[in-house]
Amino acid sequence: MISPDPSTLVLRLADIGDEAPAALLARYGLTLQHVADGEPIPGSYWGDEEAGIIGCTVHARADTPVHSLLHEACHLIVLPSERRAQIHTDATDSVEEEDATCYLQIVLADELPGVGRHRLMADMDAWGYTFRLGSTRAWFEQDAENARAFLAERKLL
Repeated sequence: MISPDPSTLVLRLADIGDEAPAALLARYGLTLQHVADGEPIPGSYWGDEEAGIIGCTVHARADTPVHSLLHEACHLIVLPSERRAQIHTDATDSVEEEDATCYLQIVLADELPGVGRHRLMADMDAWGYTFRLGSTRAWFEQDAENARAFLAERKLL
């Protein structure tokens, strides 16, 4: 028997709906733009079903993984507001901002009904995120001091 690809089992936007994610993003001055099924996602760095960012808008389809939606939104959240308007597709080349983005997406998962940090971390592992301690949870709990400090300094925690 062939086991299913674990990345196909991750939570998708269709599983939780648009309302809670849109409200969460709005708290940070961001907009969630729903993209029709089968249409390309504007501003998607990875393509396929991955979320995209342009300015203060996060683009996603029903098949977009929740972790992808949160990740791209958090890229915008960690940036100073004056930099957000300039963003199109690629938000950063900074390891510090990338780590802060990963950490914040885990924290914000607790704000989405039916998601939560533990499910999001499992989905991140299934999707192929890699951390030097071997799992998202190990990184989050034992190796993310710099990300926490970055976010705390910016009053995002």
